[in-house]
Amino acid sequence: MIMELVDTHTHLNDAKFAEDIPETIERAQKAGVTRMINMGDTLASSELAVDLAEKYEGLYAGVGIHPEEAIEMTSREDDILAGWSDMPHVVAIGEIGLDYYWEKDAERRELQRRIFVRQLHLARDLHMPVCIHDRDAHGDTLAILKNEGKGIRGVLHCFSGSYEMAKELIRMGWYLGVDGPLTFKNAAKLPEIVKAMPMERLLVETDAPYMAPVPMRGKRNEPAYVRFVAEKVAELRGMSLEEVAEQTTRNAVELYGL
Repeated sequence: MIMELVDTHTHLNDAKFAEDIPETIERAQKAGVTRMINMGDTLASSELAVDLAEKYEGLYAGVGIHPEEAIEMTSREDDILAGWSDMPHVVAIGEIGLDYYWEKDAERRELQRRIFVRQLHLARDLHMPVCIHDRDAHGDTLAILKNEGKGIRGVLHCFSGSYEMAKELIRMGWYLGVDGPLTFKNAAKLPEIVKAMPMERLLVETDAPYMAPVPMRGKRNEPAYVRFVAEKVAELRGMSLEEVAEQTTRNAVELYGL
């Protein structure tokens, strides 16, 4: 059986890929990455993700407004996102969530929380899974998911919370996504979380073009490199790469209906 991986979070809609999208996809497919999900962070990038999913075999799209790009949403934005969600290769509302690392202003953080909750409600109404960004906002993210996330399925992308938070999220039915930082020397608590968590709740991703894994660190990240993340998972858990690929692919299909 040919090994198959899914990069469940990438950004081929980023300007850094503008010159070589076909070649990037080809390299990924040669590395066994048969499916990739491009996540939007603005309406414009979401539209490009949708366009790429229509154009290239194996590409899917998430549509949403990222916390760093937070705007005061109205019914117009709701309708645009809802319209895209009807398209066959659009599989998620994302990337949405909270980012307090970059945003220190209290009013802007409140705006992030408002549009996070609004997009969670939209996802519930549309019966769509969500992809969540959480950077230095673990307490508010978990509180919002407990209060507003009932009946919604999704993933905490590039998980960076504590083991206690991971256990609580898994108990609530959420998936955790791991990326290049799992392979870094300063990965801290993440390797222990990956070793202890149920494999049925783990997704592998790149967040390309950012955070390339070892041994590609310092280069532009791309979907082909998700293999290195899967290899690190295999090493930590004492599994074969093929076993990790099979389970994480099954998880991706289960969550996103690929």
